[in-house]
Amino acid sequence: MYILPAIDLKDGRCVRLTQGRKADVKIYDADPLEVAKAFAVAGADMIHIVDLDGAFGGGESANRAIVRKIIDTVNVPVEFGGGIRTVTDVRQLIDYGVAQVILGTLAAESAETLRQLAKEFGSRVCAGIDARGGKVMTRGWETANELDAVEFARSVADLGIERIIYTDITRDGMLTGPNIEQTCEVARTAQVRVTASGGVSCLDDIKRLRDANEPLVDSVIIGKALYEGRFTLEEALLVAGELIDRSETDD
Repeated sequence: MYILPAIDLKDGRCVRLTQGRKADVKIYDADPLEVAKAFAVAGADMIHIVDLDGAFGGGESANRAIVRKIIDTVNVPVEFGGGIRTVTDVRQLIDYGVAQVILGTLAAESAETLRQLAKEFGSRVCAGIDARGGKVMTRGWETANELDAVEFARSVADLGIERIIYTDITRDGMLTGPNIEQTCEVARTAQVRVTASGGVSCLDDIKRLRDANEPLVDSVIIGKALYEGRFTLEEALLVAGELIDRSETDD
């Protein structure tokens, strides 16, 4: 089980949202570069970064410059999402050095573009499926979609996507534990690797996810619990048994 510490950027600062609501923001640190450095020192294998301004605004924001600085400074791979709406966006981010580009709204709204990107970039792109009540949410988690999250997972896998980041929005930022059952169902249905996201509150949550015996659920994103001091990244890595380079699982 791989641990991915999260950095959510809004107005150039590290923040966390509650259930994806842009009005419910808590600021944790004014310098995301220092946060990224601390994650690297702690042993992070990859850092998960989301541009909230881009997600809510529907395009590139000034936060991308911060992401570039993190990539250039910190010797840890970065996966990045938020406001990525075009093929040009994806190519630009990969040129910046983003290890994995997360496609959410674009994945839900343009199957053909997703197929094209999966063919062009392979495991360098993944699908971010953000769900509320089992339905896919897009455009900064504000637009409800008729797509069933589990069936959508199957469809993106059929288009060539090799990894899904699955977020239960109702758990995100709530510290109530991840939706393990739904996350495992997504993995079993899509038959691709899945990163769990949303709700991790304690080390026992990581153990439960690790012990769910679904080998395709191989990683988890942790944000608020780290910022709130519920446990350290080092402790999380120890519990998860972080021993193998995550890139090996994406071959």
